[in-house]
Amino acid sequence: DFGDQQRVRYRGRNVVERCFNKLKQWRGIAMRSDKTARNYHAGLRLAATLHWLTSTFSNTA
Repeated sequence: DFGDQQRVRYRGRNVVERCFNKLKQWRGIAMRSDKTARNYHAGLRLAATLHWLTSTFSNTA
């Protein structure tokens, strides 16, 4: 059904948008203040890894 496909697509897009919003909380990533693409990519990976770690292990008892 077309409506179901749209719903699934929207969910995926929503997850990506929320992830980008979390990453943009890092000033260096939001402002793109790094001089080289390599440094920007490293900062992006660091922020994504820290976000993943906190979201994965914050709910443990």
